[in-house]
Amino acid sequence: MKLHYAAKLHLLLLFTAFFLAVIFLCPNTGLTASAKSYFIVGHSDFHALIKNSKRAKYRSNWEKVEKSFSRCLKADPNGPYAPKALYYIGRVHEELGIQSGLKSDFRRAVDYFGRVLARYPRHGWADDCLYRRAGVYAKRLRETTNARLDLATIIVDYPRSDMKNKAKTALKKLGKYDWAIAKVSGGTMSGNGTLDSVAAKATAKKPIAKTKPTSTKAKDPSGMAHLDVVRYTSSDEYTRVVLELDDQAKYRYQVLQPNAAVNRPHRLYVDISNSRLGHDVTASTTVSDGILRSIRTGQYNKNTTRVVLDFLDLQDYKVFPLQNPYRIVIDVYAPDAKTLAAQKAAAKAAPRKTTANSKYRPPYGSKKMAGDLLEQLGLTVKTIMIDPGHGGKDPGAVSNGLREKDINLRFAKLLGKKLKAKGFKITYTRTTDVFIALEKRTAMANVKKADLFLSIHCNANRSRSIHGMETYSLNLAKSKDAVRIAARENAVDPRSISDLQFILTDLMVNSKIKESRDLASDVQSSTIKRVRKKYSLKNMGTREAPFYVLMGAKMPSVLVELGYITNKTEAKRLKSDRYLDYLANGIVEGILAYKGKIERYASL
Repeated sequence: MKLHYAAKLHLLLLFTAFFLAVIFLCPNTGLTASAKSYFIVGHSDFHALIKNSKRAKYRSNWEKVEKSFSRCLKADPNGPYAPKALYYIGRVHEELGIQSGLKSDFRRAVDYFGRVLARYPRHGWADDCLYRRAGVYAKRLRETTNARLDLATIIVDYPRSDMKNKAKTALKKLGKYDWAIAKVSGGTMSGNGTLDSVAAKATAKKPIAKTKPTSTKAKDPSGMAHLDVVRYTSSDEYTRVVLELDDQAKYRYQVLQPNAAVNRPHRLYVDISNSRLGHDVTASTTVSDGILRSIRTGQYNKNTTRVVLDFLDLQDYKVFPLQNPYRIVIDVYAPDAKTLAAQKAAAKAAPRKTTANSKYRPPYGSKKMAGDLLEQLGLTVKTIMIDPGHGGKDPGAVSNGLREKDINLRFAKLLGKKLKAKGFKITYTRTTDVFIALEKRTAMANVKKADLFLSIHCNANRSRSIHGMETYSLNLAKSKDAVRIAARENAVDPRSISDLQFILTDLMVNSKIKESRDLASDVQSSTIKRVRKKYSLKNMGTREAPFYVLMGAKMPSVLVELGYITNKTEAKRLKSDRYLDYLANGIVEGILAYKGKIERYASL
């Protein structure tokens, strides 16, 4: 029986209206359906690829499978298929690792298994994630301690798991069974390892080879940023807390005043939008070091991560972001007993008006009083922290057979020895080839209460004819060269320096800008003068730029660029102990000149 055209049109309109009503009343139905369909496709393709050894050799085929699971997460990041999709992305990278032999692939597998455990610890597949991750740790990464703890976590925290017997067998085979059980039972391990995820270098339609991986962390397919690391450097007067994320995110912060009635201290909280807690982050860390009591982290809601800092005391604070990797830096300052005492001493030491032959005569004992006041105000120079730039995974500039990090360390030790011979107390940010984050270096100087901070570097330029020595202090960059060098040392795009300069205008209020400029001038002029007794050295002068490594320093601080490693003549000299000796003697003389100027105030 044939329907009239008008009747057909009527039925079509009714069906359309019904479909739109379903979507309007159940807005998540379409999302859930697409998430499910993406998962089904990915699941089918994954198992088909497992069975086809020829196709499994190609990275591009695994990437197609991963894309299906990533689409599932994007379609419904908090839905029922999200933990399963994360699990299978982990499995994809585990299989990639088996084919390529790259540790970076296995690291990413570990990372994704950990994300399931962090977000869905009671999900039915959580124990499977622990078991598979333990296998990767033990067989692929040779990290048997992590493997033992994952297996013990299954036994202790998932007693009804179908993986329990397998976990027992595997743990007994690895050994230290009782130790692992006791460790997990004591609450010191929750099944979340501490690992960096590293993205492997992709190849298209080529057999998977052992190529060098990139250093980019795996992004969350849902588009959320991850709070991966919370670290701190602290003392009784200063604390720097760094929140490191795998992507840029908006944030807001607020300080809450103490409430003695309920024993609540000063609290500063930071809410990070569109973010999740990484599986490495500890929920609560007790510090109790004189200013910082504890750090608490949590998923405030499904789209916001909250970090709360509990302080025993608080006078001033600064919060600012840095790039590559994206991190939020929190500097907190407590009232300094010495500063309070110095303020009182300054009032007492105010010069009295006396006349004799129209010349001022200082009060009896003023020299001693001035000396005491200078020390209380932190204007003496006794302790110097030397910072050999770069290190570890960060080689710095590489040219003419030299690595900047090696020269920096070698020279820093030479300089430290000479300064120590002059009576200074010397500390270092590093004495071996290790990586230290830029913002941590200044924090170390603040905690050690250093009187001066010297960061040692070598310069580089695309033009191999550029050469010479220059010394920098912290301020806004005033030239293209200063922007370029700050961008290189900060490991950021030069275009981001403009944003950094905006941040710096707020941070410079309490910085030792003038003192640092004076120190840079003395170091530069004395070194040029000393080296020119034997070598021809171009004086590139003193400059100012926004260096991460100098930001937040409570003492005069400079960054010294010893020379251009990209220039053949200068590179050859930087290999020479004799040349480095001249440079070191010049810097020592510059520091002594700066120290002499300060101490002359005490002899007035």
